[in-house]
Amino acid sequence: MTSLNHGIKALRTLMLAGVAVVALGACASNRGSMPSPDYSGMAAGQNLQTLGELAARYKSNPRDKAVIIHYAAALRAVGQSPQAVAVLENGITAYPDDVDISVAYAKALTSDGRFEQSLTVLDNVIRPDVPDWNALLVKGATLDQLGRNGEARQLYTQALTIAPGEASIEANLGLSYAMTNELPAAEQHLRRAVQMRGATSQIRQNLALIVGLQGRFDECRAMYAAELPPEQVESNMAYVRALLTQQNRWDMIENG
Repeated sequence: MTSLNHGIKALRTLMLAGVAVVALGACASNRGSMPSPDYSGMAAGQNLQTLGELAARYKSNPRDKAVIIHYAAALRAVGQSPQAVAVLENGITAYPDDVDISVAYAKALTSDGRFEQSLTVLDNVIRPDVPDWNALLVKGATLDQLGRNGEARQLYTQALTIAPGEASIEANLGLSYAMTNELPAAEQHLRRAVQMRGATSQIRQNLALIVGLQGRFDECRAMYAAELPPEQVESNMAYVRALLTQQNRWDMIENG
């Protein structure tokens, strides 16, 4: 298989994103923990503004469960995974048996590269009789990053039986196939994801990336243009071409 190191690193980052931002104070669904908030699809300026607002709210009330989870997610979105872990460690102290906090903590640990610790947290949360779909999703993402893609896909499939129609699960399944260079399968799952509830701009951008990596540049550009301002479209197109160069896929595309 051709080297995919840089592309896989990018896909690993995307694996932890892609779920809808839920309102502060949202209640857990009857299917388990509440979906983890995602701020990764925001423009940089908006991200920083949101982070500042959440930092102020966290400073004002560091025991507010929803603020803890959202503040940590916003920190991860700007690359501050160690700080997100620290925030959630405080959250674990305040809410030692809370599933939402535990899943968010595991997600932050995975984002920080602390995979085995994340798996330990998740295994303490996931009940065999009534597994939480969001915990399964995060465990799948963690296993994908360890290269255990087959195990990860089994968990995503299990999560879909618990929460059918959840875009984040289908999207991660697609990214899992992308990580093993199975791009048609990746595209199939991401196309399903964009039609589901909770589909975000980030998921649609992920689909654009997979389309672009198959050499369909006009289609890829149109997808990005529907989500991003022109300068970001051009930046993303340059990134797609750079990934293709690093993966030595040009000959495969031209001869395909």
